[in-house]
Amino acid sequence: MAGVMDSVNQRTQLVGQNRLELLLFRLNGNQLYGINVFKVKEVLQCPKLTIMPRSSPVVRGVASIRGGTIPILDLSMATGSAPLANIGNSFVIITEYNTKVQGFLVHSVERIVNMNWESIHPPPKGTGRDHYLTAVTHLDGKMVEIIDVEKILAEVAPTSEVISEGVLDAKTRERAITRRVLTCDDSSVARKQVTRCLQTVGVEVVALNDGRQALDYLKAMVEEGRKPEEEFLMLISDIEMPEMDGYTLTAEIRADPRMQKLHIILHTSLSGVFNQAMVKKVGADDFLAKFRPDDLAARVADRINLAAGD
Repeated sequence: MAGVMDSVNQRTQLVGQNRLELLLFRLNGNQLYGINVFKVKEVLQCPKLTIMPRSSPVVRGVASIRGGTIPILDLSMATGSAPLANIGNSFVIITEYNTKVQGFLVHSVERIVNMNWESIHPPPKGTGRDHYLTAVTHLDGKMVEIIDVEKILAEVAPTSEVISEGVLDAKTRERAITRRVLTCDDSSVARKQVTRCLQTVGVEVVALNDGRQALDYLKAMVEEGRKPEEEFLMLISDIEMPEMDGYTLTAEIRADPRMQKLHIILHTSLSGVFNQAMVKKVGADDFLAKFRPDDLAARVADRINLAAGD
């Protein structure tokens, strides 16, 4: 147990400092890509793959790893490029997104770098709508591209956005009409998923692209003498975002007496043993794994009814 706690303590030192660790890798060619180390379980030489009939072409097969069967996705194919050749000499990055484990096939793995979220920027304007980037950064004079994995997973294995029968009652839906929710997420797919879910609940949604935008928006409100906790039912924030991550955003909000009463849910594809410690450290009210429409709708419904005195 002491070893686990030491590991938690080491990782949470990054929290509130707007920092992250990126695992760098390459696909076809020399372009460098990055993935947040928090999402990586392990890296290994590509094991023997078993082809799965009727699966997406992006899924090159499944592998038996640590007693489990894991789908292996070709990241090069997933982003619209040629499939990786010579799989036997390739590597697999085992990751956990949205509580699901999958492997990403890559050509090579470079190293881990510690960076500040302020040096991670949105994709350049003019990139278009069909790209698979969620952010970019520069390292040693070279551009590092951070792939929008949530977009890839949504295309390969779409998640249901339907809210189940019985999660919302008529009274809650009626009360929702007068409520607003603030959200921020750098993934266009995740933003749309959350927005559609909240609109189904019945609330009005203000959706922003990252933590910096959200903090600037809230600061502008309080400078006008408005109270965020009175205008918004809650803030639902992603954690991994360029410019400012969700942990730092939460810490900044809690440090400002004018906005510190705003209810905050960190809604993220990050999962694992570290999150609860991180959420507690920065002062968020709740943590919710993506993307579970029933859970998200239920959290919002609880806040709506609590605000109504139920």
